[in-house]
Amino acid sequence: MTLFSPLRIALAVAALLSIVSPAQAYLDPGTGSMIISAVIGVAAALGLGLRMFWYRVVGLFRGTNGNSRPGEAESAPPAKE
Repeated sequence: MTLFSPLRIALAVAALLSIVSPAQAYLDPGTGSMIISAVIGVAAALGLGLRMFWYRVVGLFRGTNGNSRPGEAESAPPAKE
């Protein structure tokens, strides 16, 4: 067994993390709303990412290129003179 084996490193990290010390921290009432807004922001970001991914998957099956955005026209209509 070597000096820096993965098992020894894991045991050392587990031993250091198991030492408990008092935090003596104060959480004010605004902390709850901050956590809620962070959760809502993460949910919105995940929803947007999934939506963008979904449009790419649907575009693959429809045979369209991935350069156009949803709701955009493929080509501009002819200009009226």
